[in-house]
Amino acid sequence: MDQSRIDAYRNFLKDDIRMKIDFRQTDQSMGKNPPPLEKGCDAEAERIDLVPPEDFQTIRKTDLTAAIANRKSHRVFKDAPLSIEEVSYLLWTTQGIRQVINSGTALRNVPSAGARHSFETYLCVVNVDGLEPGVYRYLPVDHQLLFAFPVPDLAARMVEATYGQSFVGRAPVSFVWTTIPYRMEWRYHLAAHKVICLDAGHVCQNLYLSVEAIGAGTCAIAAYHQEVMDALLQVDGKDEFTIYMAVVGKI
Repeated sequence: MDQSRIDAYRNFLKDDIRMKIDFRQTDQSMGKNPPPLEKGCDAEAERIDLVPPEDFQTIRKTDLTAAIANRKSHRVFKDAPLSIEEVSYLLWTTQGIRQVINSGTALRNVPSAGARHSFETYLCVVNVDGLEPGVYRYLPVDHQLLFAFPVPDLAARMVEATYGQSFVGRAPVSFVWTTIPYRMEWRYHLAAHKVICLDAGHVCQNLYLSVEAIGAGTCAIAAYHQEVMDALLQVDGKDEFTIYMAVVGKI
């Protein structure tokens, strides 16, 4: 192994960078407006209202201790769809907004450094009742789904984008989280990137626990072809790019 390169990459895990940043020069400190809470979309785009938390009917009560004890990765799923209510619940638990503070800041159901929440959630839908197959994006401010676009042979495309991991193509839905780094850089400059990675773990752990309430399982995926996955989502790979994924299905 190339020890010098290993040492250099290990430095990313440390927090030494904060000692080298003049936080008086961040965009936040310079008085620039924060980036918006979510990406915009065409006013005429198809939006789908999701089930709000107060109207959940089929989500069972789950003991947290049991959910933690049962937590594991699943790669084998039943040939069964998820419901809109179940998808609504998983989106709410992983990126749902509790309170909007202002146009650039909100409190959500997962922690984030400085409440910056740099992620967008995309769903690659193969088998969800009431949804056409294709790519969707979660709109957390209004708790809606935006139908982004159809993708022919989506299941096969997802397998290709994850280096041939065949179980990905058998999952009824894949959660794909992209990051818009500037949301975090606005406050933390070069210290933003490590905490973006930490935040991704918070989001996915909520998914691992919340699937217990719908009789489903999940498997996080960190091995994917960056360019292929970004192209599938139609993001630019620079100001927005894929950072983490997870498949969900009934078990």
